[in-house]
Amino acid sequence: MRIIFASNNAHKLKEIRAIMPTDLEVIGLQESGIFQEIPEPHETLEKNAQEKSRTIFRLTGESCFSEDTGLEVEALAGAPGVRSARYAGENADSTKNIEKLLKQLQQKENRKARFRTVISLIWDGKEFSFEGICTGTISHHSSGEQGFGYDPVFIPDGSSKSFAEMDISEKNIFSHRKKATEKLINFLHQQCQE
Repeated sequence: MRIIFASNNAHKLKEIRAIMPTDLEVIGLQESGIFQEIPEPHETLEKNAQEKSRTIFRLTGESCFSEDTGLEVEALAGAPGVRSARYAGENADSTKNIEKLLKQLQQKENRKARFRTVISLIWDGKEFSFEGICTGTISHHSSGEQGFGYDPVFIPDGSSKSFAEMDISEKNIFSHRKKATEKLINFLHQQCQE
């Protein structure tokens, strides 16, 4: 069985493939012949995920899923949230986004945060949604070389290490993306047994 994952992000594709069962072939956008970037113009993770999966379904007619993930920081009223990838500007990279985040939190004692992933699945032409959340705190400085995005400053509850100090198998013990993907996998297993 094959399914298209609506992403060109190699890091996300690697994480998703590490979680998926081996009998489910996950194809990235480029592997399915789609080279365009799909916009994320909406104000919620849910709507951005739906935009991507609906676009891919329109283009291919195949079952597909997409995800949108945001870092939600309590002391910043949920920011950067849906703007996580563009927090320091449209062309900002992870380093700039982290710099801005740490600057915003300089005078804040409350450093509680959560990663939230929303997956939008289109299966047999019907749409479904799954969510995964990982709570934690934002550290005062970056540490670690693994992962991507805000991983160097996010320490999940139950660990003293940042996501960027963990390999994929360790990160998946806590991962918001894994939690959402497990819900997706359980759903797909049920569908395949019916």
